[in-house]
Amino acid sequence: QVQLVESGGGLVQAGGSLRLACAASGRTFGSYAMGWFRLAPGKEREFVARINWSGGITSYADSVKGRFTISRDNAKNTVYLQMNSLKPEDTAVYYCAASPRNSYDYWGQGTQVTVSS
Repeated sequence: QVQLVESGGGLVQAGGSLRLACAASGRTFGSYAMGWFRLAPGKEREFVARINWSGGITSYADSVKGRFTISRDNAKNTVYLQMNSLKPEDTAVYYCAASPRNSYDYWGQGTQVTVSS
């Protein structure tokens, strides 16, 4: 079992930055791929970013590419999402998820990000 706890959300003006963190329990964190997703009111859950177990391979949704950066510190059992140049359309609840193999099996409770115009 892996438990995930997100933090770092909040209210920010357009053009600002936030850094989300996702702290994981369990000894196997370092072997899992990790992802960030978001859910905005009235929309479906959207993939944001993914990072492989070592941090050497990352991928991003086109909507955030060049503005968001995913990273991880396996010594701290933590994955991060640095969000720059935030836009009102980035407003959502952001979730981190852990992928032991081919699916995201573990999810955090989410953290709210609100970007004002």
